[in-house]
Amino acid sequence: MSESFEVSAESRTDQGKGASRRLRRDGKVPGVIYGAGKDPVSITVDHNELFHHLENEAFYSHILSVKLDGKKGQDAILKDMQRHPSKPIVLHVDFLRVDAKQKLRVNVPIHFINEDKAPGVDEGGLVTHSQTEVAVLCLPKNLPEYIEADLGALEMDATFHLSEIVLPEGVELVELGHGDGHDQVVAAIHMPRAAKEEDEVVEEAGEEAGEAAADSEEGGE
Repeated sequence: MSESFEVSAESRTDQGKGASRRLRRDGKVPGVIYGAGKDPVSITVDHNELFHHLENEAFYSHILSVKLDGKKGQDAILKDMQRHPSKPIVLHVDFLRVDAKQKLRVNVPIHFINEDKAPGVDEGGLVTHSQTEVAVLCLPKNLPEYIEADLGALEMDATFHLSEIVLPEGVELVELGHGDGHDQVVAAIHMPRAAKEEDEVVEEAGEEAGEAAADSEEGGE
C-alpha cells in the first residue's frame, strides 16, 4: 500500500450530547477507538484534518496510524462515521484497532478497468455497475486499497460476477463465503434503452415493408 495516513487524536472524558456539540463548535469531531482486546477510549480529532483525509479514497480502506495524546500511533481502520445529512460536516467517527494476527472485514472500493475495450462496448453497449465496493476478509498486512474488476472480455448482454474478480493473495470476498446463491452481479453491458427501442422500430418497419411487398406480389398474380 503506497499511501500513509496519520490521525492525531486526544482522549476526552466529557460525554453527552452537550459536550459533543461544544466540541463540534470548536472544530473537533467526537469519536472512539476500540478493539484489539483493549478498552475503548473516547477521543476527539480535528475536523479539518479528518475532512482532508476523507477526500482520499484510500483512507477508507487503509491501515491508519492513530496518534493518541502525542504517543506512538496505534494501527487502526476507519470503522464507522456519521455525517451531517445536509452539510459537509462529520459528526462522529469510530476507529477499530487492528491486530496483525486477526483478520479484518473491510469494505473496499471496486475499480473497473478495460471497460472501453469490452466487445459489448464496441457494439454500442452501455456498462452499468451494480456495486461500487465489496466486503473483503484478510489480515491487516494484506488489506488492499481497492479491488480491480477487469471488464475487458465482457460481451453484449453479459454480466460480470464476484467470482470473476481476481483477488490479491490472502484476500477473500465475504459474500462468496456465504455459499451458493451469493455470486452477485458486479457489472453488466446492455444496449441503451433508446437505441434498443430505435432498433426495434427499424426491425418492425422492415418486417411491415416485407409483408406489404409480399401482399402486393400475391395481389398481382
